[in-house]
This record gives sequence, C-alpha cells and structure tokens, in this order.
Amino acid sequence: MELLALTKVILAYSGGLDTSVAIKWLEEKYDATVVTVTVDVGQQEDLKAIAQRAEKIGVERHYSVDAKEEFVKEYIHPAIKANGLYEGKYPLSTALARPLIASKLVEIAHKENADAIAHGCTGKGNDQVRFDITIKALDPDIKIIAPVREWNLSREEEIQYAKERGVPIEAEKSIFSIDQNLWGRSIESGPLEQPDFEPPEDVFEWVRPLSQTPDEPAYIELKFENGVPVSMDGFEMDSVAMISALNEKAGLHGVGVIDHVEDRLVGIKSREVYECPAAVCLIEAHKDLEKMVLTRHQLAFKELVDREWAWLVYAGLWVDPLRKNLDAFIDSTQRAVDGSVRLKLYKGGLRVVGRNAKKSLYAIKLATYDRASTFRQKAAEGFIELWGLPSTTAYNMFEGKKGVSE
Repeated sequence: MELLALTKVILAYSGGLDTSVAIKWLEEKYDATVVTVTVDVGQQEDLKAIAQRAEKIGVERHYSVDAKEEFVKEYIHPAIKANGLYEGKYPLSTALARPLIASKLVEIAHKENADAIAHGCTGKGNDQVRFDITIKALDPDIKIIAPVREWNLSREEEIQYAKERGVPIEAEKSIFSIDQNLWGRSIESGPLEQPDFEPPEDVFEWVRPLSQTPDEPAYIELKFENGVPVSMDGFEMDSVAMISALNEKAGLHGVGVIDHVEDRLVGIKSREVYECPAAVCLIEAHKDLEKMVLTRHQLAFKELVDREWAWLVYAGLWVDPLRKNLDAFIDSTQRAVDGSVRLKLYKGGLRVVGRNAKKSLYAIKLATYDRASTFRQKAAEGFIELWGLPSTTAYNMFEGKKGVSE
C-alpha cells in the first residue's frame, strides 16, 4: 500500500498503551508531527497526567477539551427524550460520545491545518465506524488513520515496541477493557468473553454489590420539562451535576448493572457489561411520564421511532439526516412531557412508585371505580359489539360451527 504524504496528524489520545504507542508509530511511518487531543466527556481521568504523558512522548502539542456540558445537552438529552436503548438494554453511553469526540478532532484538525486524524479503534469493534463516518461527513477530504486496525500487534508486541522507543507505559493494566463517560461505564474482554462467567464484584466501580447496599430503600424524585430532567429531589442543578449525583445515589443502592449479549455492527455477538445508574433511572422515569401525557397512538408510534433512533446512534450514523428527522418528531411529542416521577431504589431494584404531570391524560373521574365516576358504563355494550365485529365475524366464518351466511 502506498504511504500517504502527511505532515501533521491529530490523534485522539486516551493516555493508554494503544494510543501512546500510536504516537511513535505515526511519527515513524509517516514522518509526520503528532498533535494529541483528549476530550473530557466525564470519564473521570487525570487529564493533566494524560497531557504530561503525551508531551513526554514527544507530541508537538496536546489539547484537553472540556465537552461535558455539550455532551449532556446535545447528546444525552436527546437520548433521554428518545428513550435511547439499543436492543432494549444498552443506554448508548459509549456510542453517544463518539460523534462528539470526532467533531472535536475535526475542529482541531482545521485549527492545526492537519492532513489526517487518527484514532485507537480496533477492526472488530463499533467505535471505528462511529469515528470514521462522523469524520468523513464533517470533512470528506481529511485522511483517517487507525493504527491499531493496521498494525495488528499483540499486547506483548506493543509493550516491546514501547520499551524500545522509550514510551512510558503503566506498570499494570486491568484484564478487562474499560471505557467510561458521564452516561455509563462499559466493561468487556478478558474472562467476560465467556457468556456464562459471572462478573466479579471488584470489576464494578459505580454500582455497589448488593451485599453492601443500604438495608433501607431510597426514593428519588425527578422533574422533567419538555422531556428533559431539570431537578432531583426538589433541587435544580446543572445537567452535568445532576447526572453525576444520580450515578452516585443509584449506584449506592446497586442500581444500574446491565449484562447482555449484544449484536455488534461487524456481525458478531459480544457479551457486554455496563454500569449506567443515572441512565437507567432517567430513561425509566421518562418513559413512565410519557405514558401519562401521550395517547396510545403516539406511544405506539414513538416506540418504533425510538428503536430506529437508538439503532442509528449505535450504528455510527449520528450524522445521517434521518436522525434529525426523528429528533423533530420526538421533540414534537415532548412539549407535553412536563412533570415529576418518583423512583424507589432498593437492593438493585428500580421501581416507579408515583408520578404526576401538568398535562396528564389520566382523569381520575373517568378511571375511578367509585360511583362518582363519569365513565358511561352502559356505552361499553355497543363499543364491544362494534370493536369485536371483524374478529367474531371471521371466527364464525372459518372456525365456528356455522358460517355467517347460514
């Protein structure tokens, strides 16, 4: 393969072994200078130490970008409104962050007048798709390099490569592959590749083992306006602080572990384990509030829209026009989603125990079984006759003892 003629490469830098080795690999293979970028989406890492590591390896410049607030408002909030769950389980935590990180890489590439953008994704995962498609959409002319996908080195070979070139590496590394941001923490690889292997308790950082959770339940009240959470337990707070606080409180009570077999884009099934306390709580509360204010027809159609929205995000198609089309429909339904939901958390269990809405379609005068009910029970007889007419007619024609013509 003919080598690209490059002078400067922007590298998405995590500070780990793969991207640290990639700095030297890019310099050697392309004779290019490297500028590293770390985008803070709430991964709770020492960004100063990451920057120092990049500079020690010899990059021309390092950028640390605080994108937490943008992540919440432009990515997480739409996900809440869309009840974003891939295959009904995964709250899209990693998937949501990738197009945001990619957009920051493109911004800095333009600022630095760079020829290419590089990332540390492998050829087996979903993230390569999310990065590549978003970057190509935002700048079709910029070149994309995925060193890990190209070199196919084993971990031992990477370590040897790093030692030979004086690349500082961490003394120890977890046997699991970890990725985290404000919306969730993913854990995979190692023993978890065996689908019947129970994750050990020490693999979890956000969610407490059930044996260590409080013996008394906790209640959380979440308030929404236009489908977006605005307060918790009566306290208004900025979006980043609210999600962080909810992660802590729900995780304390053992809520938020997701363990399932997931269908990856590349055609393989993968065992995935996630910790998503805030995401699980907010999506469950939001879905419940929608039931109070949307009609049966809206709810049924929105389920289809929500499923397609989650698929587009998971599949790396954040930039596809359909996603914005779906957002427009979803936003039109959220004007009525104003109200509060009360959750009960206990020993890993999460349950909605109360809700109220400003524009509730629940009318107690109709719903009550009290004699004061305004529901006209006598009208039900005619309703049943007409509602069941197609079904009873067909049954008698094909299954009954007599055809309707007899």
